[in-house]
Amino acid sequence: MRLEEFITDEGSRRLIERTREYARHFFDREGAHGFSHVERVFNLCMHMGKEEGADLEVLALAALLHDVARPLESAGKVDDHAVEGARIARSYLKSLGYPEERIAAVAHAIEAHRFSRGPEPRTLEAKILSDADKLDAIGAIGVARVFMYSGEHGRDVEASLRHFEEKILRLKDLMYTETARRIAEGRHAFTVAFIERIRREMEGEI
Repeated sequence: MRLEEFITDEGSRRLIERTREYARHFFDREGAHGFSHVERVFNLCMHMGKEEGADLEVLALAALLHDVARPLESAGKVDDHAVEGARIARSYLKSLGYPEERIAAVAHAIEAHRFSRGPEPRTLEAKILSDADKLDAIGAIGVARVFMYSGEHGRDVEASLRHFEEKILRLKDLMYTETARRIAEGRHAFTVAFIERIRREMEGEI
């Protein structure tokens, strides 16, 4: 993805690229919640944000920083990576002299990106980030991530399928924006077809 197609201001692009490198150093390994997930969410946010008319700089910063505390949560060092991620983002952006009202907008989007916990996203940018994070759990990449996570945690195929049914298949109906709802339809259909196919194969269908 060419950033200049979305962000025309050179200073804004430099800030976003600097933030990308800052965010990257929080991730020492790949996995279901590695930096590749952050990059995909960022790309989704840029495309969706342009279509929805969002503030793309705020959205870009929030997308890049939304999971910086995920490794800390995985290690049991923090309870909620969204809350801690917002704190890290505030400190980082403040150190750059970024305007306070825009820091607040970035931090809110990060705090509100988890569908399973509050707060509810209040701004368009927060809604798009939440939607993009959910979209990365649906479709072909969502299937791959579920089984990556299962491999990381010793979860078998049946447990993985229960995760699809208990969480992943619910996501289509939790989107905030029209753009995300449209994207989710196709990804959801792929996921349903995959589950139906793998269950048939598990039953020995030729």
